[in-house]
Amino acid sequence: MSFTTPPRPLDVTALFPQLAPLARTATRLHPRPGSPTPYESSVGGPLLWPADEPWPHCDEPHDSEASDKMHSPDEIRLLRRIRTAAAERRRRDPEAPAFTPEEREIQQRLRKGHPWVDGPIPMIPVAQLYARDVPLPGSPPGADLLQVLWCPCDHEEFAHPRTALRWRSSASVTDVLDAPPEPPVIQFDWYLPMPCLLAPEQVTEYPSPMELSKELQEELGDESRWEAAGHAWDATGAESPQEFYFRNLSHAPGWKTGGWTRWGLTDPMPRPCAACGTETIPLLTVASGEWDPGSQTWMPEEERTNPTLLPLRTQPGNVTLLNIADAYDLQLHVCPVSADHPHIELVQ
Repeated sequence: MSFTTPPRPLDVTALFPQLAPLARTATRLHPRPGSPTPYESSVGGPLLWPADEPWPHCDEPHDSEASDKMHSPDEIRLLRRIRTAAAERRRRDPEAPAFTPEEREIQQRLRKGHPWVDGPIPMIPVAQLYARDVPLPGSPPGADLLQVLWCPCDHEEFAHPRTALRWRSSASVTDVLDAPPEPPVIQFDWYLPMPCLLAPEQVTEYPSPMELSKELQEELGDESRWEAAGHAWDATGAESPQEFYFRNLSHAPGWKTGGWTRWGLTDPMPRPCAACGTETIPLLTVASGEWDPGSQTWMPEEERTNPTLLPLRTQPGNVTLLNIADAYDLQLHVCPVSADHPHIELVQ
């Protein structure tokens, strides 16, 4: 499995040479539904977790008012299998009934959900990344494996899951935990990642328009400069050259490591390490989608000819079935000085 990002609509550094020294490499993960093992890089797959190491739990205050109809992880998986089967039926025959009578009965039965459960909540796997597959910014010496878990609930102070990072040497894990605990309920179905295998690909990114100098921002917004270069920036539906740059030339959407911070929900702000004050660096972007209508130039070439089958009524590009803060991304930043320092969660 491999995926190829199409070439950018133009070489932005030819038009704006000041951007060339600001280029950074990001690694798009291209998650796609599969059956990963603990020995593979994955999203939502099993972790290479030592059998004698306690599984992390979240005991922070949760927003118990956010939902009163929750499902267990197994119920969410069952509902997804039903919706995927329905999508396959509709792909074969657009006029066919989406669901069988048995599937409708199951969906109706599960619609009532479960009430809130108090107490510490077992965290669930979000991502496992081996350094042999994916560059890992901020990796400590001796570590070749990053594991990301989260609590699948909103929290009183943060309306998104809280994350935990584990760096480890994969060679040190000889006895793997077979059946890690799972939470009895998950606050929202879209907080359980679809198990996915990865097809990493490196791309070049540039800063958000808001992180550029005022002079360069003004040059980006000069329509005559784009016209002189023979490029119709508005052909993609962008309302301004800056929007075209933001959606098509600066950041790759979707799951990725490294690259530049994607701003949009807020203006850029300092991200100092809480322990030492050093500016943190982007480690991992946990995305609500791999592309959207405004960033379709980033859609892999393979998806255009052989689109991934997703559960019925799933937004195109949302292969992991996550939705963070109403379709935003959760970006994890780490301290380059020490992996023992706390990481930062940034929703943008």
